Amino acid sequence: MFDPIRFRSAVQYEGGISRRLFLAYAGSLSSLPLLTRKASADTTPTFSSDPFTLGVASGDPDHRSVVLWTRLAPHPLQPGGGMPPSNVEVQWEVGTDEALRTVVASGKALATPQLGHSVHVEAEGLQPDRWYWYRFRAGETESPIGRTRTSPAPDVMPARLRCAVTSCQNYEQGLFTAYEQMARDDVDLVFHLGDYIYEYEAGRNGSVRTHHGPEAVTLDDYRSRLSQYRADPLLQGMHAVCPWVVTWDDHEFDNNYANDISEESGIDAVDFLVRRANAYQAYYEMMPLRRSSLPFGDQLRLYRRAPFGRLADFLVLDTRQYRTDQPNGDRRSPLNAAALHKSNSILGRRQRNWLCQKLITSDAKWNVLAQQVMMGMVQRESIDGEGNYSMDQWPGYAAERMQLMRFLAERRISNPVVLTGDIHSNWVNELRVDDRRADEPIVATEFVATSLSSGGNGPKKPTGLDAILAANPCVKFHNGERGYIRCTLTPQTWTADYMVVDDVLRPGGTTSKRAAFVVESGDPSVKLA
Repeated sequence: MFDPIRFRSAVQYEGGISRRLFLAYAGSLSSLPLLTRKASADTTPTFSSDPFTLGVASGDPDHRSVVLWTRLAPHPLQPGGGMPPSNVEVQWEVGTDEALRTVVASGKALATPQLGHSVHVEAEGLQPDRWYWYRFRAGETESPIGRTRTSPAPDVMPARLRCAVTSCQNYEQGLFTAYEQMARDDVDLVFHLGDYIYEYEAGRNGSVRTHHGPEAVTLDDYRSRLSQYRADPLLQGMHAVCPWVVTWDDHEFDNNYANDISEESGIDAVDFLVRRANAYQAYYEMMPLRRSSLPFGDQLRLYRRAPFGRLADFLVLDTRQYRTDQPNGDRRSPLNAAALHKSNSILGRRQRNWLCQKLITSDAKWNVLAQQVMMGMVQRESIDGEGNYSMDQWPGYAAERMQLMRFLAERRISNPVVLTGDIHSNWVNELRVDDRRADEPIVATEFVATSLSSGGNGPKKPTGLDAILAANPCVKFHNGERGYIRCTLTPQTWTADYMVVDDVLRPGGTTSKRAAFVVESGDPSVKLA
């Protein structure tokens, strides 16, 4: 049942409203079911068609467990996925071979209508640093078989980690061709850094393919949109290849939002957060996330740690849910008093304190911030001789950014690397406390992944590239093509291969390596590989 005391506490957060939101929800929403609670379920369900249309996925591995995901949806674009409003028992099993002849873990899970008949199994008791295969069964129907892996033990220094970094996959603006090559790359992990979906109404963004339905507002809207994306065979196939670590940006909910503030004027704050709760719940339902990310109302804790032995600590951030409003009306602006104000925060106090605590206690060789918006202070065209910066990115929160860079330098954090998405273009940046000063020491390295499809085909050489490079000593590479970054980490080096697709508008596009860069342990400067 709905617990008003717990919910009231949940909606009291930094910069947010609580009383009005509580009253708006109290009469209309039930609490999400406890995932460990025993409940009646249909143990022999029958389906009009395949209930595993959305495939399988895994994510958030540690050295003894991994999240296994599926969702029962015979008709995924229909409300409720075409499922009746009843609980369904789903069996799962994990094996050491692709045919699952040797099963090492198994169990039963409950697919409930309250969570869109999604299943999030935390398969435990596995061996460290091992590949496994898994599948689900509902009634007499079996899911596709997926492959996943655990991370190395905390005290082990692995010889290598290979991961892919991607973001921004607008369904209407391009095909998900890059996932074909990514699947062949045999990566250990995929990091998706946001804009997994776009919330806009059908036809707004392009004509390569068409979104289903209006702009997403209701829970069913967001479920349908996420299902349409997940039904893409290339995206679905890549989820089945290896575990993913995901975080969101803005389009999983609403473009350029900041905490409880819409980019549009005149939006009722309670209505906005009711919509945010719908978006957050649908996101949780469709992603291989642990119980610790189970949403409460309009809140979902997504920042978390994903270690890979002693080789790397990935600190996954959320730069949307807790941020203050973008300064200067969210327009490109100089780094004026509004942009430099100390009260601006892109992380929020709790997340910032958590981040600093994890950094100072880490003994990993590489300490990685996996996050959404560009940290490099990159100026574009000038206004009255002053550099012009994006206020939606870290320059709009410049004081907090500079404080973080000082923290990394003063605490001698080992090999800080920032992974970024959002901007629909490739960048390699050397980060300083103040990137406008080339005489300052380099503190960290930033690898920015272009969009997977958003924006359609992009140029090899963006407009104004020479001027951007001349004005920004921090920028070492900039490119406008679509694709992803393939990273290879060893105790000695980090190599970033920028993989680009020649055509995302038509089937048959090919993916190749456009450029490669290497960072050596102990030296944050970037070199050509």
